[in-house]
Amino acid sequence: MVASPLRVATMVEFRVVVSDPKSGKSVQVPVSGQHANVLVRRHIGDEIDGMFCGLPGYKLRITGGTDKDGFPMRPEIPTSGRRRILVAASLGFNPQRKGVRKKKTFRGNEISPDTMQINTMVTQHGPKPIEELAPKKEEKK
Repeated sequence: MVASPLRVATMVEFRVVVSDPKSGKSVQVPVSGQHANVLVRRHIGDEIDGMFCGLPGYKLRITGGTDKDGFPMRPEIPTSGRRRILVAASLGFNPQRKGVRKKKTFRGNEISPDTMQINTMVTQHGPKPIEELAPKKEEKK
């Protein structure tokens, strides 16, 4: 008997970009496995515990993100899928002339397994600095 594809648990992996408004720096933290599954079905504006991103004691607010093909998330689209909307100068569209509007594709405000990057901002600081808790980035030689 073969398991249906809907019942198979998918391994989700995200890159969470944590921005610290106090220091003005941001760190990129890879999140996978059980911690990543907790982030699925969250929305832009939700507060999450920093424990899911490897930052115990921190509180993070989701501010946006992009999907696997690079389409940005918009807070006013209430779905996890893609939608084409007419936009003027705003998030995801910077026209060359004033007054230009264009139909662009955007991802909804819900985090799904198709999301690759999640942007967050620190709302409550923990006992240790972020630079100490985040994994160090290796330099290429």
